[in-house]
Amino acid sequence: MKIVVVGLGEAGRTLIRMLDASEHDICVVDRDRKCVDAITDKYPVNGVVGSGASAATLLKAGADTADVFIALTHTDEINLISCMQAKALGASKCVARLLMPDLVAEEEQLKEKYNIDYFVKPRADMADEIYKNIGLPGNVKLESFMDDEIYVIDLNPIGDCPLLGKNISTIREEVCPDMMIAAAVRGKRVHTPKDKFVVKEGDNLYITVERPHLEEVLGKLGIRRSDTDSIVLVGGGITGAYLAEKLTADHRKLTILDENMDRCRELMDRFPSAQVAYAEGDITEVLEEERVEKTDVIVSLTDNDETNLVISMYAWSKKIPSVITRVDRQVHVKLLHKVNIDITVSPTELTVSRIMRFISNTANPDKDGQVGIMEFIGDIRKF
Repeated sequence: MKIVVVGLGEAGRTLIRMLDASEHDICVVDRDRKCVDAITDKYPVNGVVGSGASAATLLKAGADTADVFIALTHTDEINLISCMQAKALGASKCVARLLMPDLVAEEEQLKEKYNIDYFVKPRADMADEIYKNIGLPGNVKLESFMDDEIYVIDLNPIGDCPLLGKNISTIREEVCPDMMIAAAVRGKRVHTPKDKFVVKEGDNLYITVERPHLEEVLGKLGIRRSDTDSIVLVGGGITGAYLAEKLTADHRKLTILDENMDRCRELMDRFPSAQVAYAEGDITEVLEEERVEKTDVIVSLTDNDETNLVISMYAWSKKIPSVITRVDRQVHVKLLHKVNIDITVSPTELTVSRIMRFISNTANPDKDGQVGIMEFIGDIRKF
């Protein structure tokens, strides 16, 4: 397929890396010549320097014959105009990233007005993912698939996990028939487990389950959500506000810390049931003052990866039961996994994984569900 990608920020660069070695004909567009040169030097893709909102620039990139056109600049309005221009030129399918809440709220109207086929909404999607994973232990992460109808449980079996030492056939008969271990990573090898495959500590399992059976399956796997009555949210930006909306609706005891005084006032007005505090100065001192070691969950959602890393390491040292960390840069995702900090969420991963699924579904609209699930798991493994 012919694919055009506008915008070479973290998400754009990661998408090109994920598409490397594919048979797609790819062209990238960015106003920064250094960004374009860096990508075209590293990967077998074409590049055009210019504005993604310019019809002339998009023509040079081949948008008129694009099977999939993707707009990933940091400005929503440019993404919308870029897709509108591409569709007018003849692009078959268009994908745009939306960041701002007021535009996300108008998703359906924008699809119709700008003739856009799919939106990725990393901030809203990240809040949804965090909400699903709150209270889970660090060796488990939930990923949703097919409009939340299918869940993938990313599990590292440890301790007294009932899967350890059992083969797949026994697990299906004795532990839980309502799930499928779709893939198992052992060392550097990825296995599609057959009946005689025995689960060992150190394996990384990808278990699929339908939504109605999710909580039952988690219980049979010995996975218990910790108490989540008391939650500390560090970073009250757009993603934090999306999450706070969900948590206050559940009547959780929520504390929000933010370094911007004006933002704190906005959050106090919007979420009167939450405790909002101004987080000025050294973040570890602020956490000590707020006595967060007594909380059930801490979620670090600032716009700075290094700050989130410090917050999560502090929470980990205080043995807070559930720790969820936002990370934007892929190098930091890998670092957090190495030091065993609990659950990480990345707007880049969410954006790219959803676009990869859209590309796959566009290329193979008639594939069966099992193939789609395996592709989804494969994409998770690439990050």
